[in-house]
Amino acid sequence: MSEQSTRATATLADQYVLTLSCPDKQGIVHAVSSYLFMTGCNIEDSQQFGDHDTGLFFMRVHFSAESPVTVDKLRASFAAIGDAFHMDWQVNRADEKMRVILMVSRFGHCLNDLLFRARTGALPVEIAGVVSNHTDFAELVGSYGIPFHHIAVGKDNKAEAEARLLEIVREESVELVVLARYMQVLSDDLCKQLNGKIINIHHSFLPSFKGAKPYHQAHARGVKLIGATAHYVTADLDEGPIIEQEVERVGHDVTPEQLVAVGRDVECQALARAVKWHAERRILLNGRRTVVFA
Repeated sequence: MSEQSTRATATLADQYVLTLSCPDKQGIVHAVSSYLFMTGCNIEDSQQFGDHDTGLFFMRVHFSAESPVTVDKLRASFAAIGDAFHMDWQVNRADEKMRVILMVSRFGHCLNDLLFRARTGALPVEIAGVVSNHTDFAELVGSYGIPFHHIAVGKDNKAEAEARLLEIVREESVELVVLARYMQVLSDDLCKQLNGKIINIHHSFLPSFKGAKPYHQAHARGVKLIGATAHYVTADLDEGPIIEQEVERVGHDVTPEQLVAVGRDVECQALARAVKWHAERRILLNGRRTVVFA
């Protein structure tokens, strides 16, 4: 292998992502860029946003570094800058696949979509397992060689079921839980323990069409847009920070069944993008909103 090829291979391998949020003030970008220069790193891409409403500054920097730089050394040396600007920050390897758990009930379109995208490399994630309160998709999950965990949930065992989920999250070093049409309300305590680490998908008809058969309700009202919203889960049901939304225009001649099919497609698209952006560390929480460096 030539020297040029070796250098290219090393450069591709040693990619990192720095994300940060902090009170906005002068000198943040200078401090970050100077640090990267002094440590022999090269900025590949940088995005930033200052929110005048909250007074917070957000930044995502994708950079490369050559050995002997390591993620542990970067974290140790950047800590002083993080403290100086009161940053909430992270440094991670860009090529590290995020470990996720998928949760599903009896609607499998989002599960099937995410499994396929992960298998083909379209999602930078490693699916550590699938959790369900039913066994409908055990065979599908097994065909991917992924562990399937059946955790039945009822009025009398909800606390035990959530404790088992948290146990799996810890055992598998999971960084993200994805509710791929998991039809159970999570407790306030679980939402707090996994704050910023649970993504849900739902139809954008909420709150106009709550309850059973929302697409049939929408059809009865003659809606012209089918939508879906991916958001972080909080204790406030379906009111967590929005990550992504997708819509599709429909005509007067569609049937309820066709609305359901369109709805499933937009749900898959919105959820897949939200998971991808989270796994690539492109999303930063900004109170009840998000900053998405897509």
